[in-house]
Amino acid sequence: MSLAAVSRLLAAHAARPLDPHEAAMTAAIRDFIAAQPECLWRSCVPGHLTGSAWVVSPDRRRVLLTHHRKLDKWLQLGGHADGDPDLAAVAQREAHEESGLMGIRLLSPEVFDVDRHWIPERKGELGHY
Repeated sequence: MSLAAVSRLLAAHAARPLDPHEAAMTAAIRDFIAAQPECLWRSCVPGHLTGSAWVVSPDRRRVLLTHHRKLDKWLQLGGHADGDPDLAAVAQREAHEESGLMGIRLLSPEVFDVDRHWIPERKGELGHY
């Protein structure tokens, strides 16, 4: 599975005017991808890529969040890439699966935000990004 699509997506994001935090996150993920060719799979021990989506109401006044029981946090919808290098498709698929909403569509195929989160160790799973 090629990471070329992910690399192109992040390169385009990095070329935009970004605040220092976003630039640092994007650079860290680009370095991570270069060092971890298996990063599309959750079996990648140092960490793995996910795709998430901000699901907003048509009037853009409300967002849909989900409560992540294991992390005890409210988050945007999303999930593991599971080998799919098309992270926009991953985000769209996960938003549909987690919300049950039909007709979710992307407003843009561009990256909106890049984040790197520490996931603490749990039973049977090491801590990872």
